[in-house]
Amino acid sequence: MRSKPIIGLVGSIGAGKSTVAAILGSLGAGVIDADREAHRELACPEVAATLARWWGDAVAPGGVVDRAAVARIVFADAAQLTRLESLLYPRMARRRAEVIERWNADPAVRAIVLDSPKLLEAGLDGECDAIICVDAPPEARLARLAAARGWNAAELDRRANSQISLDEKKAKSDYIVSNNSSAEALPAQVEKVFEEILDRFARRTA
Repeated sequence: MRSKPIIGLVGSIGAGKSTVAAILGSLGAGVIDADREAHRELACPEVAATLARWWGDAVAPGGVVDRAAVARIVFADAAQLTRLESLLYPRMARRRAEVIERWNADPAVRAIVLDSPKLLEAGLDGECDAIICVDAPPEARLARLAAARGWNAAELDRRANSQISLDEKKAKSDYIVSNNSSAEALPAQVEKVFEEILDRFARRTA
């Protein structure tokens, strides 16, 4: 039986999910970053070999996956994205289960956060006690992504089209965090939501 809540973290691309995840981490949550876990799996030799068989040696020169080359393939072809996810998701699920079990037994961890861009599409919302959606104005999101990753509006749209809509994410979330004000206001907003989730979980499991 779990002794602490699992919190799903979703949002529009570039809205600041990583920032919110970091704030939750500073409040005592353990954060499982799906992007980081996917990168870990892509670094595995057997995964690199599989991708090279599928798409040619150019995606894994010298046995090392070229993530940019993979992205060009999967974000241009939904079938190939599904194919990649079918390879990575079971591997990520095994590790996620191990981490959740370990953190559930760790008294220093107050909650477990699943930070995943496709949490809803992967059905992980069924594992969550609460879901937080992070949103920000489109112009702010594009500015962040242009500065951090060199993306333009077309690239943002291409990536966003591989996910369900923001409206659907909001509809399936329990809390909306708006990252559209000062850097000082966001931590207070996140802390308020976090403490409410902890309180509700404690009362439900008492």
